Amino acid sequence: MAAVPAPLAPYVTSVVAYDVRSGAPGTHRGLPSGSLTLVLPVGDPLDVGWSGAPQSRARHWSTLAGLSSRAAQIHHGGTQVGVQLALSPAGARALLGVPAAALAGEIVELPDVVPALAHLPEQLAETPAARRAGVVLRALARVGRSELRPRADVGLALAQLTRGVPVGAVAEEVGLSRRHLTTLVRAECGLAPKELQRVSRLEASRDALRAGRRLADVAAVCGYADQAHLTRDWTALAGCTPTTWLREEFPFVQDLGGGVGAESGP
Repeated sequence: MAAVPAPLAPYVTSVVAYDVRSGAPGTHRGLPSGSLTLVLPVGDPLDVGWSGAPQSRARHWSTLAGLSSRAAQIHHGGTQVGVQLALSPAGARALLGVPAAALAGEIVELPDVVPALAHLPEQLAETPAARRAGVVLRALARVGRSELRPRADVGLALAQLTRGVPVGAVAEEVGLSRRHLTTLVRAECGLAPKELQRVSRLEASRDALRAGRRLADVAAVCGYADQAHLTRDWTALAGCTPTTWLREEFPFVQDLGGGVGAESGP
């Protein structure tokens, strides 16, 4: 994972130059998250669509996916190379010039939103792997307009909601009714507060699972009622259980101290 320059830190939550060679064709599951996802593949276009929506599947040389409570499916031929960035809802305004809500539930090509970045796929193809992430970050910084920010109260609400603060407490903190908060949050990111919290919690649990935490511990630290609740939410949002996802992503994982193979209930 590459370092994000300080001026872009509020807008780019992660950037990864990836080179994955599995040797066999397959499908990768892109989990819902509280960030927009920008992927710039190198070598082959990205073959992607929303899970359960085959009509959304297409091949792109740049892919920008908005916030969604459904998983994406990425089809590959055994080699995946490129750069992937996660953009915060504030980053949608500051770097792309549109509210995140304008892209919610959509998978589009980057030039459709920012024509000035249409050159990036070709430029990356001619750039050494070690420099690709920097090329993308500098290009975003050049077109970005940091003054395009969400309302201060909405920005604070989004930050608090993604941390798991109860909706009522967030509404009180920013001085809005729950109904007004819901309207403003949906207008900014495309998801209602509860839905945003749900995908953000899934994202946090994904990171904890990657770190090797036990399923029961992940449920406790990420705000699920119990392990069964964790499993139900994963099945509903990701389309699979946490154990299935771990085996897909890390096929040589045997056990997480009572984690893998120890899920509770349907």
